[in-house]
Amino acid sequence: MSLVARYLEEKNIPTVVIGSALDILQSCVIPRYLHVDFPLGNPCGKPNDTAMQTQILKQALTLFSKNITSPLIERSPFIWSSDQSWRDKYLKVDDSNRK
Repeated sequence: MSLVARYLEEKNIPTVVIGSALDILQSCVIPRYLHVDFPLGNPCGKPNDTAMQTQILKQALTLFSKNITSPLIERSPFIWSSDQSWRDKYLKVDDSNRK
């Protein structure tokens, strides 16, 4: 995604990337990035939570109106869960869920 964004920006087509992999996107040097601290695969919010999804998309679209001279990284104010242990459980495979 970041390579496509950089290519389009070189052709004067503005882009914004919404994602969860901050460390990766920081190294890719894309012009506009909205970071959401969610599990991978859920960049626009929880499934069926249209209010959250709409707010995330609105925040991303506001990045187009900002003048930038260096890569712009903004963070979404939303959290996936008040129980932050989802990080430890995310994609974990053990005997309880191996099948």
